[in-house]
Amino acid sequence: MEYLDFELPIKALQEQFEKACEIGQDSEVDVTETCKQIKLKLDNKKKEIYSNLNAWQRVQLSRHPNRPYTLDYINAICGNTFMELHGDRNFGDDKAMIGGLGKINEQSFMFIGQQKGYNTKTRQYRNFGMANPEGYRKALRLMKKAEKFNLPIVSFIDTPGAFPGLEAEERGQGEAIARNIMEMSQLKVPVIVIIIGEGASGGALGIAVGDTVMMLENTWYSVISPESCSSILWRSWENKQTAAEALKLTATDMKKLKIIDKIIKEPLGGAHSNREKTFEIVTKTILAELEELKKLSPEELVQKRMQKFVDIGVYNE
Repeated sequence: MEYLDFELPIKALQEQFEKACEIGQDSEVDVTETCKQIKLKLDNKKKEIYSNLNAWQRVQLSRHPNRPYTLDYINAICGNTFMELHGDRNFGDDKAMIGGLGKINEQSFMFIGQQKGYNTKTRQYRNFGMANPEGYRKALRLMKKAEKFNLPIVSFIDTPGAFPGLEAEERGQGEAIARNIMEMSQLKVPVIVIIIGEGASGGALGIAVGDTVMMLENTWYSVISPESCSSILWRSWENKQTAAEALKLTATDMKKLKIIDKIIKEPLGGAHSNREKTFEIVTKTILAELEELKKLSPEELVQKRMQKFVDIGVYNE
């Protein structure tokens, strides 16, 4: 288990707890009461730390190396029913953007999402979750296919941004993202969007126009990352914590600003601390949201979705 800098007090208590339990198993000394006391301290310390996280700490949690990625959610939710689909039928297959058909219970869905890697080799293979234009065009192709067969769409967001390379610009990165935003706003099937990690810039927005947009508790959603914001304003990454606070990028901030509709509570310690519980919560949330969206006609879905995004940033004084 890897620990972030602000989690070090938890690490110390966890090691004490494991050591005490080990002593109890290897000897005849009764350490039951000691273990209970340490466990109580550990639980209280977790509650203290995770209930007072600042914006930068939530950014760190969203990038935790043990945090589940898109395919982890899909495989856990769908089991062996998921069938990945490939290619944009124009240029190629972008490994940073995945999509395909899967079932939750007996309900079929089209799943879309960015996928990061677990180690150096797979991170390079997945291009660190940064999609090229063909990735967004693949996502759009699959979403239009879902519309044709009247299947609800679930989009998982986890990207540091769209790939900014020269070749991506040559193949129309901006156009691909803009077209996705336009086309998604007019899809006649339910679209459920969940930010499961990083939600940066147009790279996230390119698959994030939905009827219901939700964020897991320890994720962020912003036009720019704290590091990039700091480098622009202060010519250095040293002010990334200040930038994170100023950007108002946490789930709580996004809910207050009405950019998202709902915050999905994570298990104590973050999604990586109890992956199975996180998958269970996300599955129940998807099914509950779909039941509500099923009550709307295709025309009502489109109208409400477009109006929701038109209303962003509008204030009455």
